[in-house]
Amino acid sequence: MTYPFPPLLLRDDRLPPTEAPVTAPRIALDPDRLEHDLARILLGLMEMLRQIMELQAIRRMEAGSLSESQQEQLGTTLMRAEAAIHEMAARFGLTPADLSLDLGPLGRTI
Repeated sequence: MTYPFPPLLLRDDRLPPTEAPVTAPRIALDPDRLEHDLARILLGLMEMLRQIMELQAIRRMEAGSLSESQQEQLGTTLMRAEAAIHEMAARFGLTPADLSLDLGPLGRTI
């Protein structure tokens, strides 16, 4: 079986060593704010998944693969999911902007 992309190499000895060590950005978790920080990460992931599902729903609607009742049900479900995520975020004192995750070269999620 062939894959469209080369396999991900965790370490490649063919590449020359760099002068300075490369450090990935780290998540800064404060022990005193652990619940808040974890809530921010988890709710950010949930919001990102909700947005992906919303985009997929739009594609399916534009392609005509959803009936009228399916569109209504999907729209209601996505609106409720968004409201629930924002409600949980508010419990931790988070705004929708706080749920934006930095994906490095891919940009931010929101």
